[in-house]
Amino acid sequence: MQIGPYHISNRLVVAPMAGVTDRPFRQLCKRLGAGMAVSEMVTSNSLLWGSEKTRRRANHDGETDPKSVQIAGAEPAMMAEAARHNADNGAQIIDINMGCPAKKVCNVMAGSALLQNESLVAEILAAVVDAVDIPVTLKIRTGWDRDNRNAVNIARLAEQAGIQALAIHGRTRADAYKGDAEYDTIAEVKSRIAIPVIANGDISTPEKAKHVFDYTGADAVMIGRAAQGRPWIFREIDHYLTTGTLLAEPGLVEVRDILLEHLGNLYAFYGEYTGVRMARKHISWYSKGQSHGAAFRQAVNRVETVDDQLNMVNEFFARLIDKQELAA
Repeated sequence: MQIGPYHISNRLVVAPMAGVTDRPFRQLCKRLGAGMAVSEMVTSNSLLWGSEKTRRRANHDGETDPKSVQIAGAEPAMMAEAARHNADNGAQIIDINMGCPAKKVCNVMAGSALLQNESLVAEILAAVVDAVDIPVTLKIRTGWDRDNRNAVNIARLAEQAGIQALAIHGRTRADAYKGDAEYDTIAEVKSRIAIPVIANGDISTPEKAKHVFDYTGADAVMIGRAAQGRPWIFREIDHYLTTGTLLAEPGLVEVRDILLEHLGNLYAFYGEYTGVRMARKHISWYSKGQSHGAAFRQAVNRVETVDDQLNMVNEFFARLIDKQELAA
């Protein structure tokens, strides 16, 4: 897949997720097989650009190309300014968020709330594309609700405005994350426009990824929640698409090592206080499904220091590995 001058090494993209797709997570997913990763959403409100949180969200230091930064807002001029600001600070692709279903985003008519106002969508797209000389991409949902699935109209507006790739989550704003994603709308959009289409929603296994490719004709798939605590899903999907065979799940030793690498990068990126707190959700995701995982999560979520957190993670996996070796 090609986005502007950037050739994406494969057809697998990490979805932008607030509080998750920070630089440590993006780098890890890329190392484990993702071709591209999109940053967490950055506000178009310039009053917040100097905040530590916003600076971290747009930090791509040392990250492999292309560096894609997602911006969110509902005012064309502010969105254009945000695009210029991020391009000046190292972004190589600007992604526009019109897919987030969160109430705090939609209540200010940003994210997927914009899908209700196609003329405003067109204004924002034109303003952002005109503001920068780097590729601009767009993330949407299938519509506002099931009676108003207007993704095809939005896709046409995007193509006319010069958007260079379109990601579509197979749910409406009203669906949030309930029910199953549907791919008929994505397939229809793909058949109507010439720019690359990236399918998103409920892609959690290599077989599901292949099904979505076959069903929609999409140029790439975008994976979000299924990569939480399982960043190796990208290499598993890539292997299956390439060979038609399933790659073995990583063993406990490798899972532990990947988690420890991830934690080390979180601590380095955020510092001890915030790093420990950011790490808690990731530790929970990595330990899901493991023996005595619930008790471990309750205990590890109460510790306050890097040393205590690392000791508990090492002890938890040591017990699992010992138990596995005894059973062998």
